[in-house]
Amino acid sequence: MPIEDCKLIDLPAISDPRGDLTFVEGGNHVPFQIRRVYYLYNVPVDSERGGHAHYDLEQVIFALSGSFRITVDDGRERREHWLRDPRTGLYVDRLIWREIDAFSQGAVCMVLASQPYHEADYIRNYDAFLKATKEGPRT
Repeated sequence: MPIEDCKLIDLPAISDPRGDLTFVEGGNHVPFQIRRVYYLYNVPVDSERGGHAHYDLEQVIFALSGSFRITVDDGRERREHWLRDPRTGLYVDRLIWREIDAFSQGAVCMVLASQPYHEADYIRNYDAFLKATKEGPRT
């Protein structure tokens, strides 16, 4: 999938004197039905997460608190995105390698996923990822 498909998605916000409320609807605000939600927290500031791609899974990644950097790679080009606004997520399509680092103290990373967890969907070796990008998605 081309790296241009990795786009920032802004969610709606409702603000009043009591605070802000943001919501997300699968198939409306994100380009898939949400089948799994997970989040990372208590990540040491010098840690790296990700370091993989998926054959079929699509994701939108948010910084609910704090900030972190996501580097996306389609096998030809790499781009960096800093996430720090809980209303803005990064859509990561299938066959995109992702690396997440530079976590701020107390950062919380939430991921909306298009599929339940399946280990067989992960590509954890970069050379295997490059081969898969030439073959294209399995679905």
